Amino acid sequence: MSEYEQPVQVTDRATSVLARNPGMMTLDGTNTWVLREPGAARSVVVDPGPADAAHLDAVLAVAGEVGLVLFTHHHGDHTEAVDELTRRTGAPARAVSAEFCRGAEPLVDGEVLDVDGLRLEVVLTPGHTRDSTSFLLLDEPSLLTGDTVLGRGTTIIAHPDGVLGPYLESVTRMRGLVTDGRAERILPGHGPVVTDAGAVLDFYLAHRKERLEQVRAAVADGATTAREVVEKVYADVDEVLWPAAELSVQAQLDHLGV
Repeated sequence: MSEYEQPVQVTDRATSVLARNPGMMTLDGTNTWVLREPGAARSVVVDPGPADAAHLDAVLAVAGEVGLVLFTHHHGDHTEAVDELTRRTGAPARAVSAEFCRGAEPLVDGEVLDVDGLRLEVVLTPGHTRDSTSFLLLDEPSLLTGDTVLGRGTTIIAHPDGVLGPYLESVTRMRGLVTDGRAERILPGHGPVVTDAGAVLDFYLAHRKERLEQVRAAVADGATTAREVVEKVYADVDEVLWPAAELSVQAQLDHLGV
């Protein structure tokens, strides 16, 4: 196994297997999550990741018998392995989008999934993409967030698929889970585990509101395109990140009605 494939058991129920696809948008790589109720035979695999045979071998070495495959959203670094994984395991696959379902129906908000005692609540969290969803472990305070909340830095609003208004509502909904004592840690699609979910979600909300004000000011100062806004607002950010920033800025401009 390479360094990107070493599994890490994070909780009694959750183990991460890191894919070998590090990059600007994927940070260290995609986190594939293997979930299993202690003592149970079957597991749940969340976001099997890219079409990388070595990664899939590493996932299955941890997962054993797979009872269900889940996806947080449709981006290829999370979904490319769907057909190979379901072929090798015979497990059904479910996502918000029917395109990534295999032998099962699309996910429904608030639905409770149970695989050999492992209980997950489906929490739809659109914004990063229209089909983004999170999964709340009901017997421990862990929330799998896909790309909606990352383990390091902030995510993009992937315009035009991503929309800022729903994104802010989704992060606020997640913050409510923390307030209710149902979520304490975040198991993200990229980056390290977040142990203080409330602080990070508060930062995400404050950061988005601050950026929105900066975009509004840039428009008032004469910027007319997303690129012109990025040049003003992200002047201190490495230009290699500007194309991704443009997606979020365009989502902010749409949100402001500009």
